[in-house]
Amino acid sequence: MKILLLGATGRVGSHLLNLSLGAGYHVNALVRNADKIKICDEKLDITQGSVLEDENIRKAMEKAELVISALGTDGGTTLSESMPSIIDAMRQEGVGRIITIGTAGILDSRSEPGKLRYQSSESKRRTTRAAREHHKVYEMLESSGLDWTIVCPTYLPDGEYTGEYRVEQNFLPANGKSISVPDTAEFAFSQIEDDSYVNSRAGITY
Repeated sequence: MKILLLGATGRVGSHLLNLSLGAGYHVNALVRNADKIKICDEKLDITQGSVLEDENIRKAMEKAELVISALGTDGGTTLSESMPSIIDAMRQEGVGRIITIGTAGILDSRSEPGKLRYQSSESKRRTTRAAREHHKVYEMLESSGLDWTIVCPTYLPDGEYTGEYRVEQNFLPANGKSISVPDTAEFAFSQIEDDSYVNSRAGITY
């Protein structure tokens, strides 16, 4: 299988890159700065360019069978601006599956039905900017016709790998406080072969 990995130099993305190569998958990483990837592997291709350029996305998507996006919000609108191009390129290339990293803010609220967590009193964040970006992506994927999964970690310290965590469809498991980067990456990676969370959000926490 050939995976297009977006955000491969980020915290979660770098773990996903290692997991994918370790499992024998062929990875094409689209990155702004190729020098940030220090791995040399015959199964790794690197495409240098911006996800905001349609041509870069189209070129990187060639021969891909699955997309994993660990793109962050980066203080701007890259996340929501790039997703229409990603979806269009997937349709053009016949790629049907995408796994993305989101945020617990876009999970459903338990205390205020009909709202997402970032819109409710459950959110402790002082700003909703990042959650609003992820919300836009969620809405785009929901109407895309693709097989999508959004992995939604709560507070995300670098932490250690444990392999032990709780996951719930469309909600954050009760009393969830944090989840490490390595454990988040492992769960997201597991969705390549697991269809339990197709077309849904997966809340993950300890």
